[in-house]
Amino acid sequence: MYVAQVAMGADNAQTLKAIREAEAYDGPSLVIAYAPCINHGIKKGMGKSQEEEKEAVECGYWHLWRYNPALENEGKNPFSLDSKEPDWSKFEDFLKGEVRFASLYKMFPQDADELFKAAKANAQWRYNNYKRLSLQNWGTDPELTSEEEALRK
Repeated sequence: MYVAQVAMGADNAQTLKAIREAEAYDGPSLVIAYAPCINHGIKKGMGKSQEEEKEAVECGYWHLWRYNPALENEGKNPFSLDSKEPDWSKFEDFLKGEVRFASLYKMFPQDADELFKAAKANAQWRYNNYKRLSLQNWGTDPELTSEEEALRK
């Protein structure tokens, strides 16, 4: 199954590439798009939803990637991480920019701090896992790539 995670406001080209790959894939495809809605309570307003998507990716809340199983037949890694290394220092500010998270912080600040830290840790774990998957060597050569060797150190 072809699967991709996109955010149009963060990277139009990656979104289009994922949709084209999904369409071309000979089998089922799923494209998961980050799409803020009114219930998120974007403090900047819904007119800034594309900007919100960009910030979600920049801070590490949402990650861009593609999984194309057809690449495995070519000896290539089917997983592509398209997000750059996030600026984790922006993570909490991103959460506080949406009413759904900011209201928790106002009502239960101590609990919110703990939950925000847990959310950030989870996002960091996911990004590191995606990075590891993207660096796997899918070719016939059993030797590690330099990136894989660096990750194992």
